[in-house]
Amino acid sequence: MAIGKLVSRSSYYTTLSALAILFLFPLVWAAWAAVKPTPGSGQQLGYGIGNFIKLARYGQGLPTYVLNSVQVAALTVTGTLTVATLGGYAFARFRFPGRNLIFLATLAILMVPYPTLLIPLYVLLGWLGLQNSLLGLALVFTLFQLPFAVFIMRNSFEAVPTELDEAAMVDGCNSFAVLTRILLHAVRPGLITIGLFAFLASWNDFIGPLILISSPDKIPLPVAVVNMQQQVFGSIDYAALEAGVTLLALPCVVLFLILQRGYVQGFMSGSLHG
Repeated sequence: MAIGKLVSRSSYYTTLSALAILFLFPLVWAAWAAVKPTPGSGQQLGYGIGNFIKLARYGQGLPTYVLNSVQVAALTVTGTLTVATLGGYAFARFRFPGRNLIFLATLAILMVPYPTLLIPLYVLLGWLGLQNSLLGLALVFTLFQLPFAVFIMRNSFEAVPTELDEAAMVDGCNSFAVLTRILLHAVRPGLITIGLFAFLASWNDFIGPLILISSPDKIPLPVAVVNMQQQVFGSIDYAALEAGVTLLALPCVVLFLILQRGYVQGFMSGSLHG
């Protein structure tokens, strides 16, 4: 019996280790390719950070592009969390005419290919005076994150017993107070899940900024990395590209490691309830 448990546990950890190596290998390879000597790159002799220095000095400077990406990601996460929380709470706790129809219409956005709507949205942003702006770009990202986020938050709220709402209302809380004082803590895994998804989508997206942003000083990091990799006669500086990929991946990996417990709970408990 003890030998069987040992073999089972060994197989379990061996499988997990193999999967970890499989998923981490591209990131490790990208980091190694960014620092190894490569002819024609920013690091030609010996191992070093020449490609990262080249990336830092490109165009408007690396801090500008990173700040643009941070602003877009922060606006997207804030907008997604706010609207999805209120929408999920309304769908889960209130009964109103057309509730199911509106919810299905919201989910239907998931069936529309993302790139097909960028040109109409570009025109719409022009009418709103938000064309070529980080706020307009963040609103577009938020729009495409909301269907999944509202779905997650509705299920998260539905997993919380309604007795909590009733007890709080007996103590004098209104619906908004119940949400802010009681339920937000209970649905925290769902909030972490949609916040992480919104960050990853806005931080790594390339095609959206490519179409919606035209000013060189407003482009986010993914577009800057692709622009920088181009060399004379159409050749590609792969070492500089790997340096940019490493910088793009680093915040994603760190955030996922910090929030992984809440992220897993968001899927395994209330987020997939019902």
